[in-house]
Amino acid sequence: MAERPTLTEDEFRRLCEYLYRRTGMVFTEAKRYYVERRVWERMAETGSPSFAGYFAHLRSDTRDEIQQFVNAFTVNETYFYREDYQLKCLTNDLLTERLHERHADDPIRIWSAACSTGEEPYSIAIWLLENWPRVDEYFVEIVGSDIDTRVLELARAGTFGKRALMRLPPELIGKYFDALPAEHWQISPQLRDSVSFTSVNLLDPAQTRAHGQFDVIFCRNVLIYFDDTSRRLAAENLYENLLPGGFICLGHSESMSRISPLFDVRRFADAVVYQRPGITRS
Repeated sequence: MAERPTLTEDEFRRLCEYLYRRTGMVFTEAKRYYVERRVWERMAETGSPSFAGYFAHLRSDTRDEIQQFVNAFTVNETYFYREDYQLKCLTNDLLTERLHERHADDPIRIWSAACSTGEEPYSIAIWLLENWPRVDEYFVEIVGSDIDTRVLELARAGTFGKRALMRLPPELIGKYFDALPAEHWQISPQLRDSVSFTSVNLLDPAQTRAHGQFDVIFCRNVLIYFDDTSRRLAAENLYENLLPGGFICLGHSESMSRISPLFDVRRFADAVVYQRPGITRS
């Protein structure tokens, strides 16, 4: 069993640089305890007797350790109908604009980036069914992605505890979820089938562009974990994944205007969002 490590300054720096290159996430000395705890967990799991041994194991990617290492450092705090003012904006304004310049048989594509355990993309699906009268007129494709493969498996299973459902009205829980023991609920099979999940690193253009272009992207409370360079790179990748005229929704404390000049700021009654230029607005 590995002893809990106290990393030297050089070890801590090398580890944080490695994590940054892989994910864009920035960890400073203020996060040392958090970093050391996650490293200790991975050392114990892999049976590495020292940090040097574990770091060599990590770089050799034995048994997919890089992915497990990344999974250990991701933050997965979310719940249903989080920041629902943007969902109101989606059905009141964004989809209306997106329908103006499209063929009737074109799918509506919505991407929930960094979706964690799936609350956000499932929230989008429920919100559309409940609040968009035209939902049955179009094929709506919802994609959820995350860099953490562990949470994606949980998202596909669609089982949630009471805290995740705290913002949902009881009638919607009864309508879209099946009750399980121990105060857990599983989202209905039809709704689970309406969302696809995939692993995507927002800093890797090959991974982001492989999924094509979208009408609307939700990328909320993700860029706050990046530094300026990584934020710009992520913004450029997200820009390429938007159809001309498509919209991106960020978290309430995030501003694309401070990250990239590529997007237009759009102020609607319910939310401020960002748009890829390219269509004539009426």
